[in-house]
Amino acid sequence: MANTGKKQPKRPKHVPLRTCIACRESKPKRELLRVVRTPDGHVVIDPTSKKPGRGAYLCARLSCWETAIKKKRLEQEFELTLSDEDRAGLDAFIATLPKETSVVK
Repeated sequence: MANTGKKQPKRPKHVPLRTCIACRESKPKRELLRVVRTPDGHVVIDPTSKKPGRGAYLCARLSCWETAIKKKRLEQEFELTLSDEDRAGLDAFIATLPKETSVVK
């Protein structure tokens, strides 16, 4: 094979997609927040997306987090009941999310 000096066009980089467990929208993994059930059974937020355990993804929108808690989506996903300690940790994080402004058209 002769090298003609032409470069191959670069292939677009693969972007892993994940689905929010509340709104069911597929988005790039980096746009979503990961919640993980650790091997010892706790449910915590995983900002690095590297903690071991079963993971679930949520949008960084307050409405998605409220839906996930209200409809027990995290509990369904992880097949457990959230402990008071884990629930308090998630509630503290949810309190830091900005309130959403509804767009009226």
